[in-house]
Amino acid sequence: MNEIDFIYMIKIIMIGLIQGFTEPIPVSSSGHVMIASELLGLGDQGFAFVILTNTASLLAVLTIYRRDMIRLTSNSITYVKTKESGYKNDFKFVSFLVIATLPAGILGLLLNDMIADKSSMTTVAIMLFITGIALWLIKSMSGTKGEGDISIQDSLIVGFGQSLALIPGISRSGATIITSIAAGMKQETALKFSFLLYIPVSLGGVVLGISEFINEPDKSDLIIPYLLAFVSTLIMTYIAMKWFIGVMKNGNLYYFSYYCFIVGILLSVFF
Repeated sequence: MNEIDFIYMIKIIMIGLIQGFTEPIPVSSSGHVMIASELLGLGDQGFAFVILTNTASLLAVLTIYRRDMIRLTSNSITYVKTKESGYKNDFKFVSFLVIATLPAGILGLLLNDMIADKSSMTTVAIMLFITGIALWLIKSMSGTKGEGDISIQDSLIVGFGQSLALIPGISRSGATIITSIAAGMKQETALKFSFLLYIPVSLGGVVLGISEFINEPDKSDLIIPYLLAFVSTLIMTYIAMKWFIGVMKNGNLYYFSYYCFIVGILLSVFF
């Protein structure tokens, strides 16, 4: 391995760590990856790379919420078979996750290329300011809705919130948590709904990204750097999620608004 290859590997690992750390927290992973890629001189790594790192984050989410996933899946299947009322809330929760997935899925297919073409550091800066303002506005909100109290309207509100995260600088986790809390959910419910909602969206991206990776002309040369990015993203997402869950439990979500304002100002000044 020559020096150039080694430096490239280090940069790819750094991108993976940044993606992993910023994916769960409300500061926009796509925006931070854009910033990091610009500073490191890497440029756009392509759709296959984005899907790969998102898949790593998905595995971390599945690991942390595996018990909830098993319970929700098992109880939903049981409800479909038996119609026993004790399993109805879990079935409804899964149904609302599916409904909330639709807005981002549809808008993503229709607008993703246009949004990508129009994205810039100015866009990221503006969207970070908007994210920061939204986080600040909900800082005193305390919802009462648990998993069994969510409605179709709530799920659609959160789904449209998630669709805003197609724009770099708008955090997916931030948008879904903010809209969940604004819809009246408890913070614990909002957090769970947000991250479980990430699963179907990410799985859809994986399916779309498989052909992209297969058709990648230089995939044999990219196996090692992609593997490094995958592992670093997986580990860092898991660490960041555990930390963020603690932040939410302590009611300190609004701290991220300060961070969004600071980064937005720095981008406005230096880019």
